[in-house]
Parts: sequence; structure tokens; C-alpha cells
Amino acid sequence: MSVDFSLILFVLVVITGVIWGIDILFFAKKRAENSPAPEGELNEPIVVEYARFLFPVVLIVFVLRGFIAEPFRIPSGSMLPTLEIGDFILVSKFAYGVRLPVVNKKIISLSDPERGDVVVFRYPENPSIDYIKRVVGVPGDKIAYYNKLLYVNDKPQVQVEKGTYNVESYGKYAHMNENLNDIKHDILVNPFMQSSDFIVEVPAGHYFVMGDNRDNSRDSRAWGFVPDQNLVGRAFFIWMNWNGSNGPSLNRIGTVIK
Repeated sequence: MSVDFSLILFVLVVITGVIWGIDILFFAKKRAENSPAPEGELNEPIVVEYARFLFPVVLIVFVLRGFIAEPFRIPSGSMLPTLEIGDFILVSKFAYGVRLPVVNKKIISLSDPERGDVVVFRYPENPSIDYIKRVVGVPGDKIAYYNKLLYVNDKPQVQVEKGTYNVESYGKYAHMNENLNDIKHDILVNPFMQSSDFIVEVPAGHYFVMGDNRDNSRDSRAWGFVPDQNLVGRAFFIWMNWNGSNGPSLNRIGTVIK
């Protein structure tokens, strides 16, 4: 079961704010008048003391996480080689507009995702789960895939071979650099897996997304389009990598996501 951390923060903001506010309005003044403590010293119930301390801290975290940037951890290899398992990333929450935390409702529209953007979104089949993929098709695009080559509006997206890439537990994949409408990024292709060819047209208000690990990613090819209301934000920065027993990977820190 997925835990909605934004909801937890919101509940904490409300609870601590209500406790502190009620104390200020109804009890603090009377307590100060009747308190034997020296002037300037607080004589608060422990619950009020904790609420007064926690409220501004939790509020700041809630605002930063809800409207500015939110951290995520990459749990799978579907975005290899761009994102590795254990990468801790930051996601810009305002890249595509201002959305209300918890309900994820857009209230101010700023821009739309572009082809090549790496986006975090609520998985359409289970919105309590966050997914991360690359946008390859925007509304109105015709997206096709033939023999492991991506086509956007009948234009092939050129791939240049870079060598091989060893995927743990899977073996060696072809390491390619793809030019997705002038956005160059690396992808992996399993030369021994049959290509699942298709052609679709992206409807209004939706996006077609794929993992950079093309033959090991469950994406729009399997479950369809991402509605605009499911977007969480654009991934832009790797601030840490920690993959279990392997420990931290320092060379990943500070990587800009392209």
C-alpha cells in the first residue's frame, strides 16, 4: 500500500495549527496571567509546546514539497541508462503549472510537457503509485514504433550506437543515443527481444510515455496514455544514489536529468 506523504504533511499542518491557534485565542493569555513563572518564560502544556514548534517546520516542508520540488527514489531499471536504481531525484512541481497538493488539481497553467521531458505522474491504473517515464508524444502526435525505432509524426528519431551496456541480471544491451526531436538522450535496446510494433495518435489532454530501457519498461505501450491531470512534475536533478548493499554512488550526485 502506497503512503501519501503529502496527505500526512497536510494533516500535521492542520492538527498543529489548530492546537496552537486555539491555545493563542482561548488559553495563552489566561495562563500567563495565572502563571507563577517569571515573565518571559512559557508555561505551556506539552502538546501546545510541540504544536508551536512543529507547525512552522511542517508548513514550510509542506509548501516546498507541494509547490516547489519533491524528492523521489527510483525503484526499478525502466529508465536505464538515464536513471539508475537507487537514484534520489528532485522533481519540479511547478514546471507544468501550480497544482494543489494532495488532490493534485491544477489551479494555474504555466506550460505543457514537451517531447523528451522526463516526467513523474500518477500511474493511470492505480493513481496512488507514482511512475517516471519520458514523454515521446504530445497531444496530436502520431507515434509509431517499428524494428526498435521510434517515429514521431512519420519522422524517424535517429539512433546512434554507443556500444554495449551491462544490465545487472539481464546481460548486455545495445547502448544507443536517440535524437528525439532535437532532445538527445541515451536509451537501451535488447537486440535479442522481438520488437513490439505499433502506431497510435495521442488524444487531446494526454501524453504518450516510454521508458529509456525500451525492452524492459511497462509504459504507454502496455496501459495507454497519461492524462494531464495525472502529471506530478518534471524530473531535473539527481541528488543522491544509494542502491542497497552497494552503498552510495558518488559519481551520480549532482547529475542533471536530460
